[in-house]
Amino acid sequence: MRTLYRGGDVHTPADPFATAVLVDGGTIAWVGSDDAAAARVAEADEVVELDGALVAPAFVDAHAHLTETGLALTGLDLHDATSLDDVLRRVEQAGRRSAGRPVLGTGWDETRWPERRAPTAAELDRASYGGAVYLARVDVHSAVVSSALAHAAGLHRLDGWLGDGRVERDAHHAARDATRAALTDGQRESLQRTALQAAAAAGIGSLHEMSAPHIASDDDLRGLVALAADPALPDVLPYRGELVTTADEARAVVERLVLPGGVRLRGLAGDLCADGSIGSRTAALRAPYADAPEHRGHAYLTAEQVRDHVVACTEAGLQAGFHVIGDAGVDAVVAGLQAAADRLGEGAVRRARHRLEHVEMVDAEAVAALARLGVHASVQPVFDAWWGGPEGLYAERLGAERAEGMNPFAALAAAGVPLALGSDSPVTPFDPWAAVRACAFHRTATSRTSARAGFTAHTRGGWRAARDDERGVLVPGSDATFAVWQGGDLVVQAPDDRIQAWSTDPRSGTQGLPDLTPGVPLPRCLQTVVRGRTVHQA
Repeated sequence: MRTLYRGGDVHTPADPFATAVLVDGGTIAWVGSDDAAAARVAEADEVVELDGALVAPAFVDAHAHLTETGLALTGLDLHDATSLDDVLRRVEQAGRRSAGRPVLGTGWDETRWPERRAPTAAELDRASYGGAVYLARVDVHSAVVSSALAHAAGLHRLDGWLGDGRVERDAHHAARDATRAALTDGQRESLQRTALQAAAAAGIGSLHEMSAPHIASDDDLRGLVALAADPALPDVLPYRGELVTTADEARAVVERLVLPGGVRLRGLAGDLCADGSIGSRTAALRAPYADAPEHRGHAYLTAEQVRDHVVACTEAGLQAGFHVIGDAGVDAVVAGLQAAADRLGEGAVRRARHRLEHVEMVDAEAVAALARLGVHASVQPVFDAWWGGPEGLYAERLGAERAEGMNPFAALAAAGVPLALGSDSPVTPFDPWAAVRACAFHRTATSRTSARAGFTAHTRGGWRAARDDERGVLVPGSDATFAVWQGGDLVVQAPDDRIQAWSTDPRSGTQGLPDLTPGVPLPRCLQTVVRGRTVHQA
C-alpha cells in the first residue's frame, strides 16, 4: 500500500520546505514539495489531502505505566478533585457503583485543597460504608486506604504504615498488590488497550513501559508486550526495574521473563527506585523538608548497590537505570555510576548508555558526571508546569531556593546529557505538546530549553534513550511512524528562540512547528501512524 500525503507541512531534515510525503508500506519512500508530488500521484494507491495539517514524527513517551494508566482512565480519577469533601463524595458514588469490588482511585493532591490534608481511613470507611478503598496520591508514591483494605492486606505490620490510613514504601506496595491481585488476564488486557489507545490519540507512536516488581507482575509485562503486537496499537519498549548484583543474575531475569514474539527487554531500568517523590516526602534529601523538618525522605539503594547493578547490566549488555529525584538520592546514584566506571572503565559505561528517570534535583557537579558517563536523562517537564514556581508544591516542600533549581533541563542539555521526555502516566496525562511547552516555558527561566530541543527530546530522544538511534525522524528509508496535527499556528520567526517555539529558517533543516506560547491552543491529533499502520484516526 502506497499513500501520498500532500498539501501540508512535513517536519523533516530532508527538505526544509517539504509539504508532501509518500509512504510505501511501513517506510517513508519520499518527501518533497507539492509540485514534485504531482508526478508521484500515479504511484500512490491512496492520496490524502492534508489541508494545511502538519506531519511530524510521532512522539515517544519515555516513561509510562500502562496498566496503571488504564486503571486511572477507567476508575476514579481524582486529578481534578477540588477538596477533601469532593473526594469523599466521589468515593461514596463509586462505592455504590462497585457492587462490592474495591474502589480504586488515583491523582489526589492535598496541597490544592482548602483542607490541606489527605483523607483518613475513618473517613474512607464512612464514605464507602466499610468497603475496600485504595486512593493513590498523584505521584503514586503514597496512598490512603480504608480499614477493610488495611486489615485484609496486613498493612499494619509493614514498614510505611503511618497509622491513619496513609501508606508508603512496603505498606503501599502491599496495598497496591492487594487491589491488583484480583484482575483477570482479560481485565488487564482491557486496561492496557485503553491506555495504548489513549496514547495513540495523543500522537504517541511508542512508549517505554516502566515495569517493576513493586508495580506489576511478570505476567503483566508479558501480556502488555503480546498486546502491543496488535497492528492497531502503538509500540511498547519494555523495561523491568529489578535489582541484580551480577551479570548472571541479569541474564536470568531476561530468561525468566521470556517476552512474547522475541521482543527484547531493553534494560533492568526504569522504576528501580533509589528514592521516592517530593510530594509524598519520600525523595531522599541532603537537608530536611522545609514543611517537615524532621524528614529527609528515604534512600532505597546504596551507592554500592547502584555500582553492582550497573556493572552487572553493562556486562550483560543491558541498560541499567534508576528512578531518582532527591539530591541525596542523586548523590548515591552518581557515586555508584562512577564506581562502576572505575571498575569497568568509563568507555564501557558510556557505550552502555544507562539512564536515569526524573533526576529532578541534580546540581552542576552531578550534571557533569552524567555527561561524562554518557547517561541519558528521562524527564517529565509537566512536573514543573504543575508543581514548579514560587507558589508551587516544590517550593512548599523544599523552600523557594531549592525549588528553583528543580528540573534543570537547560543545564543538562548544555552539558551534553541526552534528554528523553515522558509523562509518567498516570501521574500526568498523555499530552506531549504540553510537555514540549513546559520545556520552553519552564517556571525557572534559566532552565528553559528551546521548544525545538524539547520536541527532539520527545521524539528522537526517546528512541536514543532506548539505544535505537535510527528512528524518530522522517527521511526516505526511515520507519513511517508519524502523526498528523491540526491547529496551532506555525511560528515563522521567534523573538527569543530559547523560549519561543520554532523557525522556518532553512538553516534549521525543519519545517516550522506549532506556537507553544501559554494560552495558545495546542494542536489536535488527526492521525497517528506506526510503521505504516494507522493506530489512531480522528
